[in-house]
Amino acid sequence: MRETLTALLPSPGKLFLDGTIGGAGHSFALLEASSPDGRLIGLDRDEAALAAAAEKLKPFEGRFELHRSNYAELEEWAAAGSCDGVLLDLGVSSPQLDRAERGFSFQHEGPLDMRMDQRDPVTAADIVNTWPEEELANLIWELGDERASRRIAKAIHSRRAVKPFTTTKELADFIAGIIPRGGQKIHPANRVFQALRIEVNRELDALEQGLSAAMNVLKPGGRLAVITFHSLEDRMVKEFGRELERDYEFSGDVDLPEFRTPKPPQARWISRKAIAPDESEVKSNPRSRSAHLRVLEKL
Repeated sequence: MRETLTALLPSPGKLFLDGTIGGAGHSFALLEASSPDGRLIGLDRDEAALAAAAEKLKPFEGRFELHRSNYAELEEWAAAGSCDGVLLDLGVSSPQLDRAERGFSFQHEGPLDMRMDQRDPVTAADIVNTWPEEELANLIWELGDERASRRIAKAIHSRRAVKPFTTTKELADFIAGIIPRGGQKIHPANRVFQALRIEVNRELDALEQGLSAAMNVLKPGGRLAVITFHSLEDRMVKEFGRELERDYEFSGDVDLPEFRTPKPPQARWISRKAIAPDESEVKSNPRSRSAHLRVLEKL
């Protein structure tokens, strides 16, 4: 929270867009710090999150608007060059993890769902029970970075022919039986659940579109703050920023000096390295331990 506020420089009269408002913790702080007339546009795919955000932000009535929308579509809600700051806090929220009926966590028995927007047609159960074995293995490897992806996919394929998977703990316990924990802190199903969640919600597609859209709605001097929780997201943000800060372009697929043409950079990094939570934050909020904040300023 502290690092995000420092990055976004809230002050009176500014307009912010929170593309993943969740429980509105960041949005509350931004509105408070931009009193008396700072404004905020809040988006979320999750209807329950928007209801919670509306309740939390009541003290700032008239200074915010909320929309049920994927942040990839944020240009529908903010004009080009209108925002002083955009925040994207990626991944699944604590309320989503903690509510068993949402099916995000294997620590609670619930339906194998994982949809952030429950209007979406595809659930985690659909993927687990219907995808071809090879496609399932590739998904677990590419989005979960799970070395045993082929073994897991093969076992799932055999088991679902007898009895389809329907609940979170059923799948998690099954994976734990295939991949022994071996004293590791991370549950054997952790990476599989990550891969399923990312695919169900098309998170990497949303991030690719959302990063470009965020830069379009920012004013010159406006800042984009992105909080990531795994390396796939972080790499995408780094590569996006690297391209924007480059002061040349090149033809072809390979960046060779002889094919470079000068161009003005479009953004600059506020910090070259990702900003990590401090020790006190990790102690009070263990889920923040894998968070990385990266901040770009539009030129």
